[in-house]
Amino acid sequence: MTNAAGPRPHVQGGHPALDVLIPTRDRPNALAVTLTSLLAQQWSPMHVVVSDQGDEAALETSPTLGAALRVLASYGLEVEVLRHLPRRGMAEQRQFLLDHAAGPYALALDDDVILGPGLVPRMMGAILEQGCGFVGSAVIGLSHATDVRPDEEAIDWWEGPVRPEIVRPGSKEWARHRLHNAANLWHLQRSLGISPDRQRLYRVAWVGGCVLWDVTALREAGGFSFWQRLPPEHAGEDVLAQLRVMATRGGCAVLPSEAYHLELPTKVVDRTVDAPWVLDAGTKPVPERTS
Repeated sequence: MTNAAGPRPHVQGGHPALDVLIPTRDRPNALAVTLTSLLAQQWSPMHVVVSDQGDEAALETSPTLGAALRVLASYGLEVEVLRHLPRRGMAEQRQFLLDHAAGPYALALDDDVILGPGLVPRMMGAILEQGCGFVGSAVIGLSHATDVRPDEEAIDWWEGPVRPEIVRPGSKEWARHRLHNAANLWHLQRSLGISPDRQRLYRVAWVGGCVLWDVTALREAGGFSFWQRLPPEHAGEDVLAQLRVMATRGGCAVLPSEAYHLELPTKVVDRTVDAPWVLDAGTKPVPERTS
């Protein structure tokens, strides 16, 4: 595995630096697929941090992942793989990764997602233009390409600048999450004729799997430090962080989405403790930004 050394540049070729933060556990082949999709993003400087909590040294012995890392290195894409045990839950895992982010922006990417070409520049363009707390690209499950669900395709566009907003579990806005089921986004963006060069932003309840954060906004909202208030077996840590950042800085997602789910069995099996439902989401009204 590769370990980084020395300071990282915050700007290169006019681009702000981007850290890509990937939690993983016993999925070397899926991780290899996710990592190689970064080659099509054309963003530099980009630094990748992988936090490995696997039961065995699966990453060390995987020929597929080894080959992927060598290819990335040949293109100058730096990957830092850190062994992080014991397991204390996904919130602690994400906080560990956030603590290793050195640049102003961080892409939280699950280890079972394929990014379409040029998605990262589109997301970066949106967050730089809007100055909001996060921009997501919700994952699409293409095994559902023939599963059309018009009753789940309602979309709430951002007509104007992205602003802070309050979304609470169980609220009317909470129902927005249904749009991210199955392949709903894929069907919607095709029916509307929305292409990468005609990108639009929409309101979300939350986005799973692929979220670009303004690191300062996330840290000011507490990051994932709430992990200490949760048992190791929990879910919804990314949702809670997004609700908190939305309340202070706003958040959105891009259409078309070009983040594709590998549709592997989840590693988060016990969802009895769902973070946004059991913890105070910290979503108090705040004044809108004027610039």
